Amino acid sequence: MEPVKVGLLGLGTVGSGTVRVLKRNSDEITRRAGRGIELVAAAARNLDSLGDLDVSGMRLTEEALEVVDDPEVQVIVELIGGTTLARELVLRAIDQGKHVVTANKALIALHGNEIFSRAQERGVMVAFEAAVAGGIPIIKAIREGLTGNRIEWLAGIINGTGNFILTEMRDKGREFADVLAEAQRLGYAEADPTFDVEGVDAAHKLTILASIAFGIPLQFDRVYTEGISGISRDDVVYANELGYRIKHLGIARRANGGIELRVHPTLIPERRLIANVDGVLNAVLVWGDAVGPTLYYGPGAGSEPTASAVVADLVDVVRALTTDPENRVPHLAFQADALSDVSILSMDDVQTAFYLRLRVLDRPGVMADITRILADLDISIEAIMQKEPDEDTQEADVIMLTHQVREGNLNQAIGRIESLDSVITPVTRIRLENLK
Repeated sequence: MEPVKVGLLGLGTVGSGTVRVLKRNSDEITRRAGRGIELVAAAARNLDSLGDLDVSGMRLTEEALEVVDDPEVQVIVELIGGTTLARELVLRAIDQGKHVVTANKALIALHGNEIFSRAQERGVMVAFEAAVAGGIPIIKAIREGLTGNRIEWLAGIINGTGNFILTEMRDKGREFADVLAEAQRLGYAEADPTFDVEGVDAAHKLTILASIAFGIPLQFDRVYTEGISGISRDDVVYANELGYRIKHLGIARRANGGIELRVHPTLIPERRLIANVDGVLNAVLVWGDAVGPTLYYGPGAGSEPTASAVVADLVDVVRALTTDPENRVPHLAFQADALSDVSILSMDDVQTAFYLRLRVLDRPGVMADITRILADLDISIEAIMQKEPDEDTQEADVIMLTHQVREGNLNQAIGRIESLDSVITPVTRIRLENLK
């Protein structure tokens, strides 16, 4: 049987890894796919920067459109990133009846509904395993491996940069800004790290995971997003003293009245496996009603780990080339006409526990005032820890862990607490999840 002809858009970190994996493991991949996969064309912005990458047998160009329009190419692999040109190229490939593999989480999160609808009309596949958690096969696990389950919730460390920063802050007692600078030097963080440290990257990925877990349309604009730039070294230390670790989590959960979609720093009990995933690694914990908890762990980025997912998608496409389009695995796990219009909960209606840190004057009556405000809004306290006051200022840190509370009630309480003369600085609050 003739090999499937593939065109590659982008020969950067992931693109070059894809070339290496396909060439190195060609025989094994052919045995798995049932026919060969041949890279016949590739586009890159700078063809002089490919170094010793083996591009033999490939027509090279700096114009991505030439690859998309190449009549020999049957499958397009989009690895250029961004959402403008990439969207145009992907839709053009689909309109020409070509299958698409992409690692572009922003493209899928923002334009996936349009792309999948167009692909269904044309009877082609769009595969995107590499868009979430790098080399971890989490899309396939939820979409196919757990298809017999009703997914109740999932929680993931899905950005390696943020996880590296929080790990260094905990293990070495460093401040956020210092570790961020090192992450940039090491290449883990971009010169503009906003997408990583403010949770945008994780929100793109959570949008995709939630859609395939719950059978809802992609809704990036409904994800609550909060970054880690406000986490201090003190918060990390206090969390450890209380038996918790701080992780930047993406959480999607079924709840009364709708679906929770949120990305934010989170305290997790240190005994949980996911709390011990450190450095640049990723992990996703999924709870299904039949199987219970399953944890998926590994490298969330990198040249060949991400290429592993790209090549796996290519193999899936090749296997399905002769399959009736109506009987393929749906893009978002559920049949297109079966996606449900479940509402996304406002953060005010989300119920979770909280870590609160207050800087207060060490004088009689302060704690009574604070606890009275909390009681008035039905907020109960699980634990309180007060640190020694500063001898010069007589100011002290008070740390509280609450039981589960409606977030809207806590917001009201914080507003009242911050208005007290005895409370010196704004209240720091971090959500707490036991992940039971």
